[in-house]
Amino acid sequence: MVKPFAFKLDKVLDYREQLEEQAKAALLKAKADRDAQAARMAEMETSLVAHMAKEKDSRRTSNDMWLWRQYKEALEQDISIARLELNSLELNLQRCRAQAVERSKDKKLLEKLKSTQAKKHHEEESAREEKENDEMATIRYESKDF
Repeated sequence: MVKPFAFKLDKVLDYREQLEEQAKAALLKAKADRDAQAARMAEMETSLVAHMAKEKDSRRTSNDMWLWRQYKEALEQDISIARLELNSLELNLQRCRAQAVERSKDKKLLEKLKSTQAKKHHEEESAREEKENDEMATIRYESKDF
């Protein structure tokens, strides 16, 4: 009777699979955050370009010029802050990507160990079964007297 293969590190493999799933979720969140920040920054840059196109309209009075310049400086400052935040999110995305790759490697290592042990177990069981069959055939063999 062939006994089934039991991998002793199944709980560890399950845990590593869970860690890999968490790393993938963190990677997706980091990518979504980065993409959202990039969209906000692009929107601000578009606003600045549109505002720069209105420079001629601001030359009517000194108050208009002051307001136009203040708004332009505020937009530039917001873009600068958004760029810093985007860089921070890029770093976080790279960290999450590296962690996801590392956890995937850990899981695959255990999966390979499991498949190797399963193959070895199957080969040993086949050899044992073949040996038993050979012994049974030898015992049942009736020699003919000459």
